[in-house]
Amino acid sequence: MTVTARTRLSIFPLGGAILFPRMQLPLHIFEPRYRALVSDAMARDRRIGMIQPRGAGEPPPLFDIGCVGRIAQVEALEDGRYNIVLEGVSRFRVVRELEVSTPFRQLEVELDAFADDDVVEPLAPVRRAEIELESRRFADAQGYSVDWDSVARLDDESLVNGIAQIAPFDVAAKQALLEAPTLVERADLVVQLMQFFGRRTPGDDDDVVTLQ
Repeated sequence: MTVTARTRLSIFPLGGAILFPRMQLPLHIFEPRYRALVSDAMARDRRIGMIQPRGAGEPPPLFDIGCVGRIAQVEALEDGRYNIVLEGVSRFRVVRELEVSTPFRQLEVELDAFADDDVVEPLAPVRRAEIELESRRFADAQGYSVDWDSVARLDDESLVNGIAQIAPFDVAAKQALLEAPTLVERADLVVQLMQFFGRRTPGDDDDVVTLQ
């Protein structure tokens, strides 16, 4: 019989913000409930679960997969706000939401399904070259200024996951990138999204990618 390890996790639901293991995510925390979340995390294990809302509502429904982040840096401001940097630890799958008295939501989650996240398969050189080429086209189309020498020095994982985190795709596209089983599959999806989104012009009414 297989026993699945489960853990309790306090969460920060935020649309458009995804985190990957070994990547970093800077956040400005100003809402009282999430200031309480950071304060609680600092007093415990410094862990926060990043997960995207699936739709509207109060509280909004959540996607099934997110990522545990550890608070690597924290700046406590005089008015109670925080600037923090999360470092990705592991993706997680939601088991259930817990009934709690805290102002922030808590989940029971399992991490076992993503035990292979530590094993990163390198990209084929031709795939790496394609990603860099599409990144340049995409950045030019969006009017971004990029230090391409620094980009060239990134390892495959940092390049692909970095694009997935910062590119202005919609919530569904971001979630698909987070849920991609392997780096190779995520790289394929990143290229497809940049090609699609890069074809749009600044005057388009629908200026984000919608992934059905």
